[in-house]
Amino acid sequence: INAEYMGALGRDYTVESLHSDGYQAVVVAMGLPEAMLDKPLEGLTIENGFYTSKTFLPLASGASKPGMCCKTKLPTLHGTVLVLGAGDTAMDCASSAFRCGAERVVLCFRRSFPEMRAVPEEFEIPHKEGVEVLPYCTPKSVVVKEGHIYSVEFLKMEKSATGRWEPDEEQVLNIKAQFVISAFGSRVADTTVRSACQPALFNGMDRLDCDPSSGQSNAAPWLFAAGDVIGSAMTVEAANDGKVAARSVHLYLQGLEKVQEVSSRLPLFFTPVDTVDPSIEMCGLRFINPFGLASATPATSGEMIRRAYEAGWGFAVTKTFTLDKDLVTNVSPRIVRGSTTGPHYGPGQSSFTNIELVSDKSSAYWLGCVRELVHQFPEHITIASIMCGFSEQDWTELAKLAEDAGAPALELNLSCPHGMGERGMGLACGQNADMVKDICTWVRKAVKIPFFAKLTPNVTDIRTIAKAAYEGGADGVTAINTVSSLQQVNSEGVAWPHVGAKKGTTYGGMSGNTTRPIALAKVSGIANHLPGYPIMGAGGVDSASVALQFIHCGASVVQVCSAIQNQDFTVIEDYLTGLKCLLYIKARPDLKWEGQSPPGGMVPFHPLPDLEDFANEGPLFGPYHEQRKKNRAAAFQKADLASQKFQPQGIGAAPSAVPPLSSQIGRALGNITNWSSLAIKEQAVAVVNQDLCINCGKCYMTCNDTGYQAIEFNPDTHQPLVLDTCTGCALCLAVCPIPDCITIVPRTTVYKPNRGIAPTGTLNPVYNPL
Repeated sequence: INAEYMGALGRDYTVESLHSDGYQAVVVAMGLPEAMLDKPLEGLTIENGFYTSKTFLPLASGASKPGMCCKTKLPTLHGTVLVLGAGDTAMDCASSAFRCGAERVVLCFRRSFPEMRAVPEEFEIPHKEGVEVLPYCTPKSVVVKEGHIYSVEFLKMEKSATGRWEPDEEQVLNIKAQFVISAFGSRVADTTVRSACQPALFNGMDRLDCDPSSGQSNAAPWLFAAGDVIGSAMTVEAANDGKVAARSVHLYLQGLEKVQEVSSRLPLFFTPVDTVDPSIEMCGLRFINPFGLASATPATSGEMIRRAYEAGWGFAVTKTFTLDKDLVTNVSPRIVRGSTTGPHYGPGQSSFTNIELVSDKSSAYWLGCVRELVHQFPEHITIASIMCGFSEQDWTELAKLAEDAGAPALELNLSCPHGMGERGMGLACGQNADMVKDICTWVRKAVKIPFFAKLTPNVTDIRTIAKAAYEGGADGVTAINTVSSLQQVNSEGVAWPHVGAKKGTTYGGMSGNTTRPIALAKVSGIANHLPGYPIMGAGGVDSASVALQFIHCGASVVQVCSAIQNQDFTVIEDYLTGLKCLLYIKARPDLKWEGQSPPGGMVPFHPLPDLEDFANEGPLFGPYHEQRKKNRAAAFQKADLASQKFQPQGIGAAPSAVPPLSSQIGRALGNITNWSSLAIKEQAVAVVNQDLCINCGKCYMTCNDTGYQAIEFNPDTHQPLVLDTCTGCALCLAVCPIPDCITIVPRTTVYKPNRGIAPTGTLNPVYNPL
């Protein structure tokens, strides 16, 4: 690529001259340097109190942003400022006007709120700062007295029968103002530049006329355009226009006289995170990523598993199928939202309960699905889930059928908590260690492929059952299946779900985030009891960070169900990106991030030039709040925002090698131990960050009524004070609504437990070393 500098379109060359010099294609990708002006605004100058966005924002930016090469003087405004426009730039002008001294800012635009061009996030900032909004108006004239703007006369805009907005000369509004900032848009006003763009023509919107799908000019096939000059409203759109134009030029140079359409998919934003490999190997099988469908509703049919693979899921466990003699028919209703979320409806449920049995489809159907899925998606692992009664003949027959169909692995459902146990299957087998060992022994003799025993949490000690599976020859286990539960009973004593006229119910299986702490305990317990034993984790996986928790607790891959029920198969996109990011961050010790969260936690009320100068400020309400704002405003006025202290911090060291996902298996296990091994001598206390505290008093109420009465609450300032009697229980942290407002830090004083009445006997030194 050759870059030629200091040349100006219209002065040194034209589009036609470039083509005549031998360039086979020309792309015009310039910006719009001049502001659009309504006729009433023509002739007004900064001395009159008139700015355009092109003159106002560079001054405001140059005077306030650190590191700018050319320091400028901040525009001095006062009184009322009218900002004309409703795009993102107009919002920037409105916010900046306040910072330049305006007492009142009014946003004036021609159309309605729904037709406002600014994105909601951009409008939210000036809206919160108190900007006033005046829709349906257009300037008619500007009154200037003694060389300065005095007022602006507006006409009311009305929508005509054709749908066009037109001014109504009979509806007039006069607003007094000292300054006007026009942000109605931009254009190419220089006639020399406009002529130099020929043969391209400017359309009625003052933009170069071209095919929007390809950027190819309608005037000449060798001429293309991109960016602001064709009407792009945002930087990201302009960048995409450049990609489209580049692709169109490529097609044109290949000999296509007229580029009709660019059908290829343009690449997405790419970072080093995208290069991270999320694959993992388990039991000799390579999983392209550790996320798979659980043997549940997302895997109800072969077609659903197909769609999941196309969405990006790494593996799937089929809905459990049986021999034809054990086929079932389900009741209805059978899958309901859990009561653990409270009165929250729609997506985002913390739990579901189901009384659904295994698949009601035949083994022939599922064996056919396995064959097709293995053939069509060889990189994905399709695991066949099977169930039988306590019969060696049945388990041997069904396991061999699944292996012969090409299944790379099996999952033995020994844990369905409802219905199947009444038939001597599922839970009826999975709660008995001897039966689990026998079944695994039978299957091990029958097949050569890996198989996993799916375990129930509804036992006294899951480690005993896992060891039985291990001794029976199972290559690994899945932990956990659903938790036996009764979700809710209404005021009439009727449970939900209930079936039939008699409204009968049964204990169902609870899934979702509510089961996650149980699942993590079971997975880590198995992993510590049987080091290195492969585990497929399940139970409340709803994000990449949660998946990593399971992997840290000893799982190699994870299965998902309830999170998909809350949304759909597309959650895998977030899971994959999140996991890659988590692994990448582990190669960047310079970032010091906690997961995907940057260091520093919550941003205080305002970032301060010298935070220590405000350590004893008052709370965030009433007169205290107003005084805080005054103190901080004064500090900012004195601070040099261009100093090194306020410069953006460097990125830091180059990334080291990204660790493989396998290196994360079991990282938490060394920290999970029995209670008597905990560091009882290392006591802690709570600390409240008064700069983040919203003075709600929740920590005081909780500590007073359910804790250790170790927090005082100032009745005037509503500020909590943690006393030396704090035991470090962390209950206040658990209920605080503001992240990072309360932290638990090491105690620096001697801790003496409050015994109530002094003990008379000798204390056991193992449990009382203090």
